[in-house]
Amino acid sequence: MQLPAENEGGNCWFAIRVSYSRELALKAILDAENIENFIPMRYEYIMKSGKRVRKLLPAIHNLVFVYSTRKRIDTLKDRLESSMPIRFIMNREHCRPVVIPESQMRSFILVAGNCDEAVLYVEPAELHLVKGQKVRITGGVFEGVIGEFVRIRHDRRVVVNIEGVMAVATTFIPPSLVEPIKE
Repeated sequence: MQLPAENEGGNCWFAIRVSYSRELALKAILDAENIENFIPMRYEYIMKSGKRVRKLLPAIHNLVFVYSTRKRIDTLKDRLESSMPIRFIMNREHCRPVVIPESQMRSFILVAGNCDEAVLYVEPAELHLVKGQKVRITGGVFEGVIGEFVRIRHDRRVVVNIEGVMAVATTFIPPSLVEPIKE
């Protein structure tokens, strides 16, 4: 993972942790402040009044991606400290918040933002991938996504990995819809 210069006044994507599954409450605050953010969502069935109801819920609990300046997030952190403590996901090696490259985050949003597709979320600890071929998807629902073409659970999928935070894998992708990218 590349570490860009520490946010010289420009916006960057940061991964933020919020406790007690309050990611939607944080999203409401960020939306009110006009701060771009992203929470991967998926449909799940829950029981409500004895009936099975399909509901859109966060796919990854306690995780919100925020596109802003470090200074603005720090100010928000200080303001919310008593009511809703939030913290950056840190790069342990450099002791700095993880900064996600714009292109990588856009590919992640293209895959994870599709609530109806059966995408697979993978924790970094369980992601033991053999380095796959870097590819771009050229057609279908995930057109434009850049990731690694690997085999997971007996299917060929494209994985977008945000190192140290989360990875998301597409549904099955036929080889005819991917093109190799030179690094």
